Amino acid sequence: MRGEVGYREKGGQLTKFGQWYADRVKDPQYRDAPWCDMFIAWAADKAGVGDYVGQFAWTPSHASWFMKQRAWSQQPEPGALVFFDWGGGKSYKGIDHVGIVERVDGKKIHTIEANVDHVWLKRKFRDTDKVVGYGLPRVVKANATLNEIRSTEQPLARQPQPLSQGSPMDVLGSPLALLTVMVLTTVAVSFRLAGRRRGGHTKIRTGAETRAAAVEKTTRSAGYAEAPPEPVRVGGPPEPDSASGPARTLVVAHRSTTRRNPYERP
Repeated sequence: MRGEVGYREKGGQLTKFGQWYADRVKDPQYRDAPWCDMFIAWAADKAGVGDYVGQFAWTPSHASWFMKQRAWSQQPEPGALVFFDWGGGKSYKGIDHVGIVERVDGKKIHTIEANVDHVWLKRKFRDTDKVVGYGLPRVVKANATLNEIRSTEQPLARQPQPLSQGSPMDVLGSPLALLTVMVLTTVAVSFRLAGRRRGGHTKIRTGAETRAAAVEKTTRSAGYAEAPPEPVRVGGPPEPDSASGPARTLVVAHRSTTRRNPYERP
């Protein structure tokens, strides 16, 4: 870029920078157009930084591009593009001219500008009262790098875990699956035990049978042995009964301890 300082346009406002830009965009009208911004596009392309500087011929569009790239500033710095409005306005829509900040000297700036003093590419020493703002190629580059990093970020893939050998829990998987199996097993066992307790038909007991069963249960729990039934004597010689007088034949029957099924016919 500095090697081009002192360049002068040819007659009819023809320049090598306008010719290059016209060929690039395939539009011949730019061959003899105002060339301050086309010079910057040319220089950026030669330096390989066109993506960060932008390539425009219309200065308001160039300033708007920096705003969209979030690289617009009111503070000068070396390497920034400086945009001027000769009418003193502060809107990008009124921008007339653009140059490159070479260095900052207090409230003034040293620049390299094309198409100044009618025909020249030269250095200028400017006040900043006509400056609308500054485009910062370094910020465009930083944002582009950050966006590239974000676009290539991928979540870490979860590595498959090999099954451990010899563990019976492998087939159950997660703790939730294990808990589900335990609950279902408990329910199945409960239903099975309930079915055994019912044992088919429910036997209906009479009041006397209920009382007899309770007495029997109490007797067994107290450790008493059930008295064997007395034999039945029918006929035979009479037993003497000193208390009641003459002998008589005694018929003794015992009550069977065997419970009769209430559904059997007598």
